[in-house]
Amino acid sequence: MKAISLSEYGSTDVLKLIEVDVPTPNRGEVLIKNTAVSVNFVDVQHRQGGFYNDLPLPLIPGIEGAGIIEAVGDDVTDFSSGDRVAYGYMGGNYAEYTVVPAERVVNVPDHLDLELAAATLLQGITAYSLTRKVYPIQTSDWVLIHAAAGGVGSLLAQYALHLGATVIGTVSTQAKADFVKQFGVQHVVRYTQEDFEHVANQLTDNQGVHVVYDAVGKNTFEQSLMSLRKMGYLVIYGQSSGAPPLFDVNRLSGITPNSGRGSLFVTWASSGDYTAERADLIEHTSDVFQKLAAGTLTHHIADRIPLTEAVRAHKLLESRSIIGKLLLIP
Repeated sequence: MKAISLSEYGSTDVLKLIEVDVPTPNRGEVLIKNTAVSVNFVDVQHRQGGFYNDLPLPLIPGIEGAGIIEAVGDDVTDFSSGDRVAYGYMGGNYAEYTVVPAERVVNVPDHLDLELAAATLLQGITAYSLTRKVYPIQTSDWVLIHAAAGGVGSLLAQYALHLGATVIGTVSTQAKADFVKQFGVQHVVRYTQEDFEHVANQLTDNQGVHVVYDAVGKNTFEQSLMSLRKMGYLVIYGQSSGAPPLFDVNRLSGITPNSGRGSLFVTWASSGDYTAERADLIEHTSDVFQKLAAGTLTHHIADRIPLTEAVRAHKLLESRSIIGKLLLIP
């Protein structure tokens, strides 16, 4: 089968097209013929090394995909050959076939497109966990979402609006602002032109927002903290601009100089922790897939790129000009 591999960390040049044997599922595993494989920013980080320089090489990257089960290993009773499934698992996914533990695989309803399932699975369950489990959004909450035009950001906005919140979304360009507005986001801030901290506090009569969802990290941390109302939540789930700075935990009390309001919460949330148990994974994915099928949740696929052109996909993702999800098609 064809696959994309890297044997060293670095630029897109390290991504190489290779031919390898189709893997065989072991006990408790299934072999999936991939219909589509998602391209996520963490794939870029895995390729570059950095925070992930302990990954064993050579590496076939990818963390998410969807397709048809080709074969099942011993003791697999929930799935059969021919089932339409999706998965979030790092098991050599930039490839025509992937072996995945059955416990990390979920069925895709017949009426849901496999490409859309591949594009939405992980970002959808992340949005679900952040808005329903990490900080359960309440009606009338003020919610600030960074990178609101991004894959998770746009889904976060839709979940927050569905739950009755007022959303402030930050974006970098007018095109992204227009994209976010189509979901009904009430306030869009182009952070290249406006100070989102000032806007958030102005809109809330200097009370601050109930929660900030932040996948940017270093560049937004300080202002996000200062945008919170007392007992507000700063929920970090990524660090596209680098790691957030170290800070004095006493600042959360509101009684230290320049600390902002008091009794604040800061958490790093990983959807993997919230879906570690299969029952939780099913809960999350069922909600996402039901909303996709009903049209109450939408996800834009920006482009479908042949697997052999994974280099182009990574370059597009790193340009940060893409609105929506990139898929690799084997």
